[in-house]
Amino acid sequence: MSLAIFDLDNTLIAGDSDHAWGEFLIEQGIVDAQSYKQANDLFYQQYQRGELDIYAYLSFALEPLTQFSLTHLESLHQQFMKDKIDPLLLPKAFDLLKKHRDQGDYLLIITATNRFITGPIAERLGVDDILASEPEIVDGKYTGRISGIPCYQAGKVERLNQWFQDHDQDLRDSYFYSDSHNDIPLLEQVDHPVVVDADEQLLSHAKKQGWTIISLRNQAR
Repeated sequence: MSLAIFDLDNTLIAGDSDHAWGEFLIEQGIVDAQSYKQANDLFYQQYQRGELDIYAYLSFALEPLTQFSLTHLESLHQQFMKDKIDPLLLPKAFDLLKKHRDQGDYLLIITATNRFITGPIAERLGVDDILASEPEIVDGKYTGRISGIPCYQAGKVERLNQWFQDHDQDLRDSYFYSDSHNDIPLLEQVDHPVVVDADEQLLSHAKKQGWTIISLRNQAR
């Protein structure tokens, strides 16, 4: 059994679930459309440039969760899956996951996007486990704060090393699939780094390193 690790946004799905959740909140009238869209877009651009302050972003992204009960949030997420995530699902991603599952590999998603958003998506994709940025819950409500190390850039490596302490897995013959240059720290740790519909910075780096380059979109970019 090998460990097959997957980034989520723009890798296994054809978009960014975090940004899509912000769009969903705007469409539902839960947040102020103009100011929230401006901030949501700005944070996403910073992420794409590798300049994101992950703590500032998570504070922004988690604040709306504090307004509702867990039950209401679950109902909202079900609608979010239907409206925003289902159109982003990729047949080739399901095929890739099946290939690793049939090989007996352990399937792990590791994503900077918080667990509230990504947990149900991981269930839909049928992976074995997920590491995500963890929103704090106290007395049955989200506090708007993050718990532990955000699962971002080198933080993904730290979180994975913590995960190894409680799981009978290691990086021997391991895979990691990602689209983003933010994931280079983890891509450099695995035996089989694979870049998927990569951004320009990662694509350039991958070519220099001789890494495998693939697309899970119906058409390559």
